[in-house]
Amino acid sequence: MGNSRIFVCNTDGSDAQTIYDHDFHTLPDGIQVYGDTLYWTCMGTHPAHDDGSLMSGRVALSASGALELVDVKTIVPPGVTYTPKQVQLDAKGGKLYWCDREGMRVMRSNLDGSAVETLVQTGSGAEDRKETNRWCVGIAVDTLRGLLYWTQKGASKGWDGRIFRAGIEIPAGETPSTRTDIQTLFAHLPEPIDLELDEETQTLYWTDRGDPPLGNTFNRAFVGSDSFATQGPAKSYILTNKFHEAIGLSLDLPNGRAFVTDLLGGVYAVDLDSGKKTVLIADAGTVTGCVYVPAV
Repeated sequence: MGNSRIFVCNTDGSDAQTIYDHDFHTLPDGIQVYGDTLYWTCMGTHPAHDDGSLMSGRVALSASGALELVDVKTIVPPGVTYTPKQVQLDAKGGKLYWCDREGMRVMRSNLDGSAVETLVQTGSGAEDRKETNRWCVGIAVDTLRGLLYWTQKGASKGWDGRIFRAGIEIPAGETPSTRTDIQTLFAHLPEPIDLELDEETQTLYWTDRGDPPLGNTFNRAFVGSDSFATQGPAKSYILTNKFHEAIGLSLDLPNGRAFVTDLLGGVYAVDLDSGKKTVLIADAGTVTGCVYVPAV
């Protein structure tokens, strides 16, 4: 925790450099980028403290020519979200979407952190919080079809993980905890974490940090059907495996690849056709979220 930082590298793993680590003791997790601005979640100083937050900062060049993060600020303050995890950004709609683990929520706000809303509520209070299958972790947003996807990971290595889908907007007359449009897409997964969606092909990708052989994997499945029957775990979902607590995920669809991180410190590129995994960085520390930024 004391070594928390945001770092950047080239897509081949070269020129890795830290761009922010100032008094950073709040467990950064999910990360997104829009223009020259980074947005990231912080789980807080400890999961029991309910002091998670969302932050932003602008990427700039320092006097020495190195990248640095400036104008860093808290946009969603502690007490509004409990332990925020993966975050997604809808540039056209001007929204951030994230999962709140111990808060047992799927949430969103404007890019400046205003207008915070709860879209899904899977539980409330200390007793519900003990049930890890209520914890919301990974998230993907389909703005074309108006859908949310999220993971509820369950206990560590517990084979109780699930992936859900619902409309972005709460049905009229319903609430985040009573909405009736939630579908369970996958159940009994080892421990699903982060999500990404290819909207064009309706392919959902996810990392799983659970036990092998189906855990510590990078997975994908077609989710384009409107009437989707709940699926169980399957080897056919696995694109590649042998990670060490797989967590972060970001797609680079034009170049047919994904980037995956794990808690042992690995940063990987994965070919989406062959599943070939290339180690970009072998030991970057405890790596959580990642985001791919195209060259401009």
